[in-house]
Amino acid sequence: MSVMRRYIAISERLRILKPLSKKSLVSKAVKTQDFMANPVFPNDARWMGAAIAESRRAVGNSGVNPPVGCVLVTAGGHLLASGHTGVAGVPHAEAAVLATLDDMGRSAIRGGTAYVTLEPCAHHGKTPPCADALIATGIARLVVAIKDPDTRVNGAGMQRIAAAGIEVCLGVKAKEAHDVMRGFINRIQYNKPLCSLKIAASIDGKIALADGEKRWLTGPRMRRYVHLLRSQADAIITGIGTVLADNPQMNCRNAGLEDLSPPVFVFDRLLRIPSDAALLQSQHPLTLFCGEGAPAHRREELGAAGCVIVVLPNDANGKPDVEAALRYLGETGVNNAFVEAGTGLVTSFLSADAVDQIYWTQSDDILGADALPAIGGLTPPAGTLSHCSPALHRTTTDTAAINTVAISVENKYIQSHHQMIGGDRLIILQKQPADRGKAQA
Repeated sequence: MSVMRRYIAISERLRILKPLSKKSLVSKAVKTQDFMANPVFPNDARWMGAAIAESRRAVGNSGVNPPVGCVLVTAGGHLLASGHTGVAGVPHAEAAVLATLDDMGRSAIRGGTAYVTLEPCAHHGKTPPCADALIATGIARLVVAIKDPDTRVNGAGMQRIAAAGIEVCLGVKAKEAHDVMRGFINRIQYNKPLCSLKIAASIDGKIALADGEKRWLTGPRMRRYVHLLRSQADAIITGIGTVLADNPQMNCRNAGLEDLSPPVFVFDRLLRIPSDAALLQSQHPLTLFCGEGAPAHRREELGAAGCVIVVLPNDANGKPDVEAALRYLGETGVNNAFVEAGTGLVTSFLSADAVDQIYWTQSDDILGADALPAIGGLTPPAGTLSHCSPALHRTTTDTAAINTVAISVENKYIQSHHQMIGGDRLIILQKQPADRGKAQA
C-alpha cells in the first residue's frame, strides 16, 4: 500500500519524507517488576531535585535526545558528581558524570546511589548503553524519575540494572522531571514537538499599530526572558508577514547564550522572502515552509542559496498546513518548537489546535481599536472577566485577563503561571490534559 506524501523537503537534492506508521509508535515495553514499589529514602527527593536542576540546563541543547540530569551520591550520603546531557545529545548525562570521576571518585561511588531523571538507555547508539556503565560503577541503588518512552528502552534499562543486583526505585519527583522533558516525550509519543506560542501584546490586546510601525511593546527585562525561551527551543517558527514587516533576526542575544540560538523556520506560502533578509544570514540554514503553488524558480533560487524548502499541503483555508509542518519537525528530531509570529500565523496555529502552551507577555501600552489584534477571531462573551484569576484582576481595563479568558473559553487552556517581569505581565497557559490527548491522537 502506498503512503500519501505529507510534505516534500527540497535542499541540495530532493528528499521525500513520509510520516511514521502507527505501528512504529506503538510502545513495546519490557515486562519489568514494579520498581515503583521499592522503598524511597528520605533524601531521594532532595537528590532527584538536584538532578532535575541539571536537566533544565540541557533543555533546547540536547538535539534529538532528552535533556537528562544525573547525580551521584556516596553510600555515606555525600554528593560526588552531577551533570546533564551534552550539546547535541552527546554524551548522555550518565556518561558525562562518570567521565568526571578520577580513581578516588570511582572508588567512592561503590555502594552509592545514582539519581537520573530518565531511565538509562540499554541500547547501542552513538554511545554505549548507560545501563552497563552504571552497573560497572558498583552502585547499590538507582533512583529514576520516569521511564523512557522510547521503544528501544521503555523498561529495558531498569530491568538490566536490576538483574545485576542493583535496587531500582522509580517515580521520585516524576512530574517535575516529566515537565522538563515534555518536548522529547511529546515527539516520541506523537511524532511532533511540544509547540509553544509567544505573544507580546498591549493592554488592549493588540500587537502592532494599524500603520504597521515597528515598536517594542515590552521592556528589556521581558525581552531578555523571551530570548532565554528562544535559547531553550530546538526550532523557532515565524511567518513571512513578520519577516517583511520587521526583518527580525529571531536569535538569542542574551550575553553568553548567543551560540544557543536555534534554527528558524518561516511559513512563506509563495516564497516572498527578500534576498537581503536578516534570517538568510543566520548561523543555521533557514527552512521555508511554502505552499504547493510556490513558484518553481523561487524554490530553485532559495535552495541554491542554502535554504531548505519544505512544500506543505494546504489546509482547509488554502494555507500551508501547520500540522504537517509540526510532523516534519518531529521527524527531523525537533523536541521543542517556539512560535513567534503575527496575527495570521498565530490564529492558524490556534485554530489547528496545534499549540501546547502559550506565553502571553503584556505591556501597559494602549494601541487603540484600529491596531492589529494579537489573535484573530477570539473575543470573550460579556461578563467572563469575573472568571479570571484574582492575580490578573487588577482593573476592569486589564485586557490580559480578557484575552486569557478568550482563549480559556474554548476550554483548551488553563492558566498555570502569572508574574510581573519588570513592568510587564507574563501569563503562561497550558493546554488541558484531556484536550491535549484529543489533539495529539
